[in-house]
Amino acid sequence: MSEPASTALAGFGLTKIAGFFFGATFAAIVVMAMTQPKSTREWVVALICTVIASVCGGAFVVQWFDLHAWAEVWHGSVALAGLHFVCGLPAWVFVRAWFAYADKRQTMTLIDMIKEIREALGK
Repeated sequence: MSEPASTALAGFGLTKIAGFFFGATFAAIVVMAMTQPKSTREWVVALICTVIASVCGGAFVVQWFDLHAWAEVWHGSVALAGLHFVCGLPAWVFVRAWFAYADKRQTMTLIDMIKEIREALGK
């Protein structure tokens, strides 16, 4: 029989991890429902980028603003899941914008696209 304290701690840890991944999952579902990708390739890239940005970007924001104490209470965990959700949305927008930009310039090389973007930004 396992020790009650370690079992409770494992359950607590799984709850926190699940909250982060729920935020990432919901971010991906919402953006996919709002704007449907044109190809399977675009869908896969956007999905992976959204989930990674949600998990890693959310962790970065938690670290940057020192929000670790929020994980100690249920309401804080829900807020952190929402934070992870919000951090995933810009990745989807960026990937969709990149695919739209690249589709209009299919004859250009990647180097030419980068030069065009740098010129447009004034750098």
